[in-house]
Amino acid sequence: MNWSTSRDDLLANIGELNKIAPESVGAYMQASGAGAKSGHLDEKTRQLIAIAVAITTRCDGCISVHSKEAVAAGATREEIAEALGVAMSLNMGAALVYSSRALDAATEFGAKEKD
Repeated sequence: MNWSTSRDDLLANIGELNKIAPESVGAYMQASGAGAKSGHLDEKTRQLIAIAVAITTRCDGCISVHSKEAVAAGATREEIAEALGVAMSLNMGAALVYSSRALDAATEFGAKEKD
């Protein structure tokens, strides 16, 4: 995958969508910039969080946009890898939580322990 081309294509497509539905795209832009206005986190930290969330939501477009922004904000490969590790652990944590729920459901429906 060529991430630069993918990002450029995505942004062009969003530009086209903005011509048709400016209110929708504008609402997204407003929401996406809201966190930066508080000033509590620096740009690099916000972008590392965004990459981690991009992994958990499985969004290639988000990966391309926020990876570039994180690097521009000074994130190193090691910092990005650490953020990715956090994302992986949360995905595993969610799988663990839902595994316990599935086992609970199966038990409620009569699943028995093996003799």
